[in-house]
Amino acid sequence: MIDTPQLSNAPEGDWADRMEQSVLDSALGLAPRLGWNGRMVRAACEARGLSEGDQELLLPNGARDLAVLLWRRHDDQALAALGDPAALKIRERIARALETRLEVAMAHPEAEKRAAGFMALPTNADLVLSLTWATADRLWRWAGDTATDWNHYSKRTILSGILIPAMTLRLFDGKDAADAFVAARIENVMVFEKWKAGKDFDAPVRRVTEMLSRLRYPQRT
Repeated sequence: MIDTPQLSNAPEGDWADRMEQSVLDSALGLAPRLGWNGRMVRAACEARGLSEGDQELLLPNGARDLAVLLWRRHDDQALAALGDPAALKIRERIARALETRLEVAMAHPEAEKRAAGFMALPTNADLVLSLTWATADRLWRWAGDTATDWNHYSKRTILSGILIPAMTLRLFDGKDAADAFVAARIENVMVFEKWKAGKDFDAPVRRVTEMLSRLRYPQRT
């Protein structure tokens, strides 16, 4: 198990930030029994002495807000645990980043399973996509990616496509299954990177631009 810092006890931040993390701590203890739902949110808030009005102000979207807080806590913990990637090859960096991000969620596996089930609901698909993209972005930035062209988006799309199934495997099938899946997918990524090396993907755009330019400014004869 990766040793990660306990962010919820940090003194910095305003009352709302501290209370959000405090309620999340309560939620992690309650979720295995109550599930990840409105009932759990109310119980977690009550445990911290919050009225229903306080809860509405702090967590207007209820269980969705707590799921976001948990996801971002895991992102922060993973980045804090990763360290300096300078000595690692790019393949090793991505493997390390994924492994660490998966491991930090295992501090509270039963609560995480409940949260994963909640996030799998169709009504939360938008949330999962945005959070996964943000995680992929942070991991690629840690790995040293500075691309600003289409590679910026393709890398994050590919990594997002690995994250969700890898998280599911880690939670429900164990570490070996998740590690095997990640290793295979990273190999796919490396093959793709080699294939696209030297490809001029901007050429179609340039050709269209040149054609439109000729249509607007035809050469005089």
